[in-house]
Amino acid sequence: MDEVLALALPFFGVIFLGLGCGRLARIPESGLAWLSFFIIYLALPALFFSLVARTPFHELTNGSFILATTATTAVCFTLSLLVGLWLRRGNLPEATIAAIVGSYSNVGYMGPGLTLGALGAGASVPTALIFVFDSLFFFTIVPVLMAMGGRDRRGLGHTLLLVVRRVVTHPFNIATFLGVLSAYFEFHPPAALDKTLEFLRNAAAPCALFTLGVSVALRPMGKMQSEVPWLLAIKLIIHPALVWLVLSLVGGFDPVWIATAVLMASLPPALNAFIMAKQYDTYVAGASGGVLVGTVVSVATVTAMLYALQHDMLPHGLLQ
Repeated sequence: MDEVLALALPFFGVIFLGLGCGRLARIPESGLAWLSFFIIYLALPALFFSLVARTPFHELTNGSFILATTATTAVCFTLSLLVGLWLRRGNLPEATIAAIVGSYSNVGYMGPGLTLGALGAGASVPTALIFVFDSLFFFTIVPVLMAMGGRDRRGLGHTLLLVVRRVVTHPFNIATFLGVLSAYFEFHPPAALDKTLEFLRNAAAPCALFTLGVSVALRPMGKMQSEVPWLLAIKLIIHPALVWLVLSLVGGFDPVWIATAVLMASLPPALNAFIMAKQYDTYVAGASGGVLVGTVVSVATVTAMLYALQHDMLPHGLLQ
């Protein structure tokens, strides 16, 4: 248990340090701008490039793993959307943001550091694949549903073009694509460039986790929306259980890949839920509360998952 706590508490400790600083320090939110830019455009892209570039190319084209994990995320999104439509009385834009809370794991800020720390280098490829394809799913489905719900008035055709542009130009996706090319051509960066990438990727996790804590602290938190507990149950319990079930049914995956996918699915809601809520000016309080409460509750659920993984308590198949 000491090993599990030694792994989990630094991650959550940095988040709560950021949460405490955000509550106590009277620094405006604009002060996060350059740090957020550093994380999104430099540190995390360097991390994802390094993860992918060092991977044998044939491991990056595991279509069955990509399909299984992305489809599972889509199922949880659909479940959460139905909950949102039911409890938000058919309001599609609000239900869409609620569905993000119930299905979009914090795969960017928390995922890579936690999976690599818990499971080792073997977790790098599934971590990168889940991040890229889950992000592609949300970058696509959310604008489309917002256009259908009347929140985005630019028209469906214009929205689809905007989706393509955002997907193609997102720094995480660009870095991953360059990593794939490097893996294909077996390119090894010069020593000076590789050292620079090492500095950047080592800064990614602590900076991202601290920023996450500060960002959550600065969000308004009013009365919890009635659907948030249901959304968090889908996110923190149903999502990881469903990932394990689907991957076990499909079969043929390395146990480390299954463990990585389950751990990624068990992460709390991504801060992107709040960012998208602000972007579309809808369900802002619900998204804020979902991210904050989900992060706090995940201290227990993620730690329990880490304990199960560290002690090989996760069955490797349905019959084991």
